[in-house]
Amino acid sequence: MLTDTAVRKAVRRAKAYKLTDGGGLYVHIMPTGRKYWRYRYEWQGKERILSFGEYPTMSLVEARGKREEARQLLREKTDPALAKKLQEMEKLKEVEATFESLAREWHQSRKPGWVPHHAADVIESLEVHVFPEIGNLPIRQLGPSTIWSVLKKIQERPAVETAHRVKQRISMVFCYAMATGRADSDPAAAMGKVLSPVKKGRYPATRKLEDAREVLRACEAIAGSATTKLAHRLLALTIVRPGVIAICPWDELRDLDADNWLWTVPAQRMKLRLHYKEDEARDHLVPMSRQALEVVEALKQLSSMSPFVFPNDRWFHRPMSENALGYLLKRAGFQGRHVPHGWRATFSTIMNERRPTDSKAIDLMLAHVPKDKIEAAYNRAEHLELRKEIAQEWADLLLDGLPPAAALLSSRRFRNAA
Repeated sequence: MLTDTAVRKAVRRAKAYKLTDGGGLYVHIMPTGRKYWRYRYEWQGKERILSFGEYPTMSLVEARGKREEARQLLREKTDPALAKKLQEMEKLKEVEATFESLAREWHQSRKPGWVPHHAADVIESLEVHVFPEIGNLPIRQLGPSTIWSVLKKIQERPAVETAHRVKQRISMVFCYAMATGRADSDPAAAMGKVLSPVKKGRYPATRKLEDAREVLRACEAIAGSATTKLAHRLLALTIVRPGVIAICPWDELRDLDADNWLWTVPAQRMKLRLHYKEDEARDHLVPMSRQALEVVEALKQLSSMSPFVFPNDRWFHRPMSENALGYLLKRAGFQGRHVPHGWRATFSTIMNERRPTDSKAIDLMLAHVPKDKIEAAYNRAEHLELRKEIAQEWADLLLDGLPPAAALLSSRRFRNAA
């Protein structure tokens, strides 16, 4: 058997050699003079060598302890080399398993089942609200109080709906980490009971024409992104849902002009039941007024090189955040009074009052179908000329006294624009 003195005094030679301790353990002395502990054993009829560490960092006593651990594994019919590799992999997982690394891994696993704009919205919400706060922290060290501090900050902006969405996404990351053995619990699970409830009900909206004009004037007067302001103007003119505007690809608008005035929104981008998403008969036809076409022309100077009409301010190849329009209205002072989706109610109220006999055409412009006809054939081209007339009348009324779309191209920017 070896002694510590014998190992310490062993000198280097021209060739490597070993000093044996017994039971398969020996110290391998290299020509450089460095000394390494090795353990020789047999596994399934073949000789294997397992490295323990370097002397004197690992003492003789510690090396013998490692040998006994390996021998115990052999008695349990386990290969010590495989056990060591698995242990190292687990340690590596612990080091790498930060919240951000797990979140991105989870996102990639789910991405194939999501539409592109939703996948982009999910990762952006984490990049903006979560990663700066806890992204570099080991996921096992995160508890309820830490998660609450992240969500509380979002809620107090105030952005209660965003806080609830972010909470759900944090929770899904923890569930993924638990399923892959890198977390023990989901500290976000109970946060829904702590967050303020999301208010239900109709979207806040102005109902008078002069108030609607004031919303546009105020939003276009404040400092901000020209792209966002033009998106807001096009939303007000076309009265489509905000999500349709936010992720609109140039393929849908690039070739529109006075002769080709119909914007076709594919059914897959509309708010429809899943089995209607691939039905071309459910495509939504949007008559474009002269002012709406002017917005499109102005946008070509800003984003024609992007795949999206309204690209994200941070990532030009991604669509704008679905929250950008809401932030614009909040900054202009309309929180609780008018939201992006509210333009649909504004248009419906004003135009139904002006044209009470054209309610069917107005409903078609809003992509509304009577509940008793949801399963019936849907005539997307019905009343197109009348709808175009209504769209032009609405644009003339709404933009009376407002500057042309091109004037928004010189919009003043502000710091940290949404």
